[in-house]
Amino acid sequence: MKKVLLTGNEAVARGAWEAGVGFAAAYPGTPSTEITETIAQYDEVKAEWAPNEKVALESAIGASLGGVRALACMKHVGLNVAADPFCTLSYVGVNGGLVLLCADDPSMHSSQNEQDNRYYARLAKVPMLEPSDSQEALDLIKLAYEISEAFDTPVMVRVTTRVSHSRTLVSMGRRKAVKQKEFVRNPQKYVMVPAFARMRHRFVVERMGRLAQYSETTPMNTIIKGSRNLGVISAGVAFQYAREVFPDASFLKLGMTHPLPEKLIKKFARGVDKVFVVEELEPFMEDQIKALGVAVTGKAALPVMDELNPDVVREGFGKKRKRHPVEDTSKLPQRPPNLCAGCPHRGFYTAAKPLKPIVFGDIGCYTLGVLPPLSMHDACVCMGASIGVSHGYSRVGADKKQKSIGVLGDSTFLHSGLTGVLNMAYNKGVNTVAVLDNRTTAMTGGQQHPATGFTIKGEPTKAVDIAAVVKALGIERVFVVDPFKIKETRAVLKRELEIEEPSVIISSAPCPLMTRQKKKTPFVVHEDLCTECGSCLRINCPALTRRGGKAFVNNFLCNGCGVCAQVCGFGAIVREGEQPAARPKKAVAKK
Repeated sequence: MKKVLLTGNEAVARGAWEAGVGFAAAYPGTPSTEITETIAQYDEVKAEWAPNEKVALESAIGASLGGVRALACMKHVGLNVAADPFCTLSYVGVNGGLVLLCADDPSMHSSQNEQDNRYYARLAKVPMLEPSDSQEALDLIKLAYEISEAFDTPVMVRVTTRVSHSRTLVSMGRRKAVKQKEFVRNPQKYVMVPAFARMRHRFVVERMGRLAQYSETTPMNTIIKGSRNLGVISAGVAFQYAREVFPDASFLKLGMTHPLPEKLIKKFARGVDKVFVVEELEPFMEDQIKALGVAVTGKAALPVMDELNPDVVREGFGKKRKRHPVEDTSKLPQRPPNLCAGCPHRGFYTAAKPLKPIVFGDIGCYTLGVLPPLSMHDACVCMGASIGVSHGYSRVGADKKQKSIGVLGDSTFLHSGLTGVLNMAYNKGVNTVAVLDNRTTAMTGGQQHPATGFTIKGEPTKAVDIAAVVKALGIERVFVVDPFKIKETRAVLKRELEIEEPSVIISSAPCPLMTRQKKKTPFVVHEDLCTECGSCLRINCPALTRRGGKAFVNNFLCNGCGVCAQVCGFGAIVREGEQPAARPKKAVAKK
């Protein structure tokens, strides 16, 4: 066995490959994205980026019914989208093994909310496994397929950001040869009409009883003997923190956290003087353990929000924080998130800002438009919601006071925006929607989607024409603009905001980080023409700064998009090698 350092996400992918998985589908979302990117590198696996998580899971269900081991991956909010098929899949069961990998994001490193998806396992009545490092991520994924096929159930494997992105040593094995099973017609198992669903629900309840017995004996749930003075029950990455803080304690380490091993928990509690439960986010285990009549301390000491770490655990249970030598970073400049140099979204916001519309935003790079000095987002709920929210706003007449636009990206539009546009056309909406099409799923690292023309494996495929789709959904006023042409974009947006008809503006220009086009010649500032007014700095481009009071373009960062030159009222910013068109007789400084 070869030992290598792998992230948890890479280990999940490797474990799925070793388990003989033949199909994997996902929609990219931090912290789960790299799982599918990694598994796509294995030729034996048919891997796909799906338009959204619901479709990803449904495709995995089809592969499972076709007799192949299948994997569906998503971040925590993605399971909200896939919840409909997920809950019924519990009744349907599997043919080939099926695992749903869900990655939670405590502390919301890249998410709009902080939800604890362990409750989805209870809701759907499916078993759930939680690895605490990369080796366990590989091992538990393999075990999950054995459980799936043995118990005729989908299995949920939950990781968190720290497990997904931390590296630990992993022993890698060989791929298991898994023969594809034949699909045998069985409507009472696979067709969930009410009469059949009632019978399958009985099966699900009985299956949970068998899984509860399995949970009592599986090596995933194990007692690590230590001092009798203290016992700690923990799972996932929280176990690593608790082990560091309480090295002498006895531990009940849980790898299968639903259903919980009730008898094992009671046995463990009888063998120690007091019990702590260390878990991130909600008291998922704590509440169930207390319901067994076992006295434990958990969320009375630990927070119900944000990630844990050893110091949080240490202080929560009354121990002194360890002193770590920390470098003084107080004098380092702050670096808030920002749109990249040359980002087409900056051009669109620069064009829209003087019109002062209410902006109902969405999930993607363009959400960074909320930050000053752009300050262009007024609400953001979830993927695709910008269209429905802007429609509701306009339908109640709020648009008569202040015009609004819904703003979302190309990948988000295909994920969950189509139904919003359909609703807008069907219900006679009068709102304007802007699709900021940068031809990639940029926020999660530049993944392909149905409008890019390439699959996850880089194979050419049909590219969806977003404008044609919008027209087919019933919107007659559809306009494609170049966001780097500020005046033209502003004119189209101004006109559409004033017309009481539904319209869609497609702001089309590629992401500068993903495009293969040759970098354009950068811009420079003619200092004798710069009045220090700061207009160019208000577009918040990282390539623009001040030097000696004057505007300055860092030509290493400059992508040559030209937005800064268009907002400069004094002609001081021109492309390198070119001369200003006209020199004002007198430049008045405006600081």
